[in-house]
Amino acid sequence: MSFTSQTLTGSKPEQYAQLAAQARALLSGESDRIANAANLSALIYHALPDLNWAGFYFYDGTELVVGPFQGLPACVRIALDKGVCGAAARTRQTQRVEDVEAFPGHIACDSASRSELVVPLVKHDRLVGVLDLDSPRLARFDAEDQQGLETVAAIFVEALA
Repeated sequence: MSFTSQTLTGSKPEQYAQLAAQARALLSGESDRIANAANLSALIYHALPDLNWAGFYFYDGTELVVGPFQGLPACVRIALDKGVCGAAARTRQTQRVEDVEAFPGHIACDSASRSELVVPLVKHDRLVGVLDLDSPRLARFDAEDQQGLETVAAIFVEALA
């Protein structure tokens, strides 16, 4: 399958609808989580502006372990009681942080990151991991970004075997 990233157009909700459609097409017929996470992190990283990291951490039963991503090398393991990713995994609630420096226990994998959005990935009440996006811009993510990325994360979870 050949895939080219298309420029997102229109309002932010329209752009996220386009991104969701691209994600569905990209993951269609594939259930392997590594393959899908690799393709989806690349799609998100190249489609959305002002990101310096986009990727996945998978829960191994004890902690989060880095999975496929786009951006600079990342922290390999994150305890559930540490950082924004740990908070999203622990609470199973999306964490939208306008200023990571103001977040207690923030883990600075990339010192350029200023804001972060982390969506927990849960299938059949089981924590699978998190989708993590970082931006070098303060307050990069708003409620529309959160809703759009929660939809993309749900498409990923639905595709899992």
